[in-house]
Amino acid sequence: MAHPKTKISRTRRDKRRTHKKLTIGAHVLCPSCGMTKRPHYVCLACGTYKNRAVIRVKNG
Repeated sequence: MAHPKTKISRTRRDKRRTHKKLTIGAHVLCPSCGMTKRPHYVCLACGTYKNRAVIRVKNG
């Protein structure tokens, strides 16, 4: 089995992974209220998912 000859420091490991931290996740418009939300997630503004009310949202 392959294994590294020397330990890779946390700094070198984290430098390799930084490009994922810079990207912004995808957002879509909610069909009910028009606010931006993450795809396949409940809208936090109106509480709907797939045009159905899933959670109650406090207006305030």
